[in-house]
Amino acid sequence: MTPPPVRAVIVEDEAPARANLREYLAAAEWVHVVGEARDGPAALRLLDELDPDLLFLDVRLPELSGLEVARRTSATPAIVFTTAYDRFAIAAFELGAIDYLVKPFGRERFATTLARVRERLAPGPPALPPDPVRARAALEPGLLDRIFARQGDRIVPIAVADILRIRAQGDYAEVHAAGGVFLIHVSLAELAARLDPAAFVQVHRSHIVNMGAVVHLKPYDERRLAITLRDGAEVVASRAASESLRRRVR
Repeated sequence: MTPPPVRAVIVEDEAPARANLREYLAAAEWVHVVGEARDGPAALRLLDELDPDLLFLDVRLPELSGLEVARRTSATPAIVFTTAYDRFAIAAFELGAIDYLVKPFGRERFATTLARVRERLAPGPPALPPDPVRARAALEPGLLDRIFARQGDRIVPIAVADILRIRAQGDYAEVHAAGGVFLIHVSLAELAARLDPAAFVQVHRSHIVNMGAVVHLKPYDERRLAITLRDGAEVVASRAASESLRRRVR
């Protein structure tokens, strides 16, 4: 029995972008575009009315951003964000594990995204919460209890409690966890703001450590401490952080 087509909605404020998406989607017989919107409020109304399976959503929209649309909608489609490079947005996508396309993109890149979407929408129990649920978790204020990271073509959840340390890698954060090492497109400062400060301490401008993963502290020199973690890594704390750590254990 042939499965019903995937019902898709396009939300883009620029007519050429909408036309490109329609053209690319026309080649996918399993996708049926059921509606389009040009701004945030119209997108919310359309999503509530149609409850589509798939949503192509521009980040920058008139009146209400695509991120706010993802936060506010009661629908739960698989979401593909489209964006000209926006650092905050991509950080949010990585935290929420939402697929995205950076404009301009071509047919080959679009085909890769569609393959990922098709796999995600395949019959069977979902491995992860729906995209909008993860988007809200990533964008709502408050502390994170898990993050999502790409591992090849997969998206994997990482429990915050399993994180041992996080190292800055330019605009990225390198997360060392019980399940391996993951690179997410979010700055160390942005990630630190969403972690429990009682558990996660920024001990250096390039390092955050989970104090629950600390094996021991020892002097590195007259002012600084060396921190040994469960994975065997050693991180040298800054002078200020070393003094703060000393106060913690007095």
